[in-house]
Amino acid sequence: MPTTLAEIAAHLDTLLRLSEVPDFAGALNGIQVDTASPITKVVAAVDARQRTIRATAEAGGNLLLVHHGLFWGGVQPLRGAFLQRVKLLLAHDVAVYSAHLPLDMHPDFGNNALLARELGLTPTAGFARYKTVDIGVSGSTEVSTRELVDRAGRFARSHGHLVRTAGPVEGKVTRRWGICTGAGADLETLREALGSGIDTLIVGEGPHWTAIDADEAGLTIIYAGHYATETLGVRALAEHVATTFDLPWLFVDAPTGL
Repeated sequence: MPTTLAEIAAHLDTLLRLSEVPDFAGALNGIQVDTASPITKVVAAVDARQRTIRATAEAGGNLLLVHHGLFWGGVQPLRGAFLQRVKLLLAHDVAVYSAHLPLDMHPDFGNNALLARELGLTPTAGFARYKTVDIGVSGSTEVSTRELVDRAGRFARSHGHLVRTAGPVEGKVTRRWGICTGAGADLETLREALGSGIDTLIVGEGPHWTAIDADEAGLTIIYAGHYATETLGVRALAEHVATTFDLPWLFVDAPTGL
């Protein structure tokens, strides 16, 4: 029997607890663009953009599974680049399913849990509280901070990004760490890290001032790249969908440099 988008979406909505997890209004989690056609191939990408939409169509895919969907800018007129995205989707009958914070926080397919695994870390608690849920993960270890930076550096380079750090690195041992992928370094996560005894914070990116605050507080921040740290979840989720519904899948790499 052909697999419909409704079947896949129902499965993902439950798996990711879409109705329970709060998110930013622009995330618009779930089906963003519908199709009545059977799903024949799943394509994963971090962002719904012309480049990934075009690559999906060229690869023969008709479901684009993304972390950042079409509507981050909120309501906007169908003009310019935004219109071109919509035209491409409709012309090639490509559906879009987006999962933002529900994917970030998932214990098996989430960006944070998977990044911890990539870095050889074992989560034992949540971190990065947003409203009613913990988006990130945290735990304890006994590893030199330089070694952790090097691990993050190897990961970041594999996705076209150079790792950056703030605060102490050389001669330091990381004993309590926290991870919040993407734009994870903000005022609330820094306060939470310092208040809970975290000495090393691993994020995608953060504002300039976070480097200053970290240095003065003795907190190490490892900036491993917004894009790089959010490639993990969509890959894992697409593979899961492909296995569950017996479909081919691929990942379209479209780094932003951030």
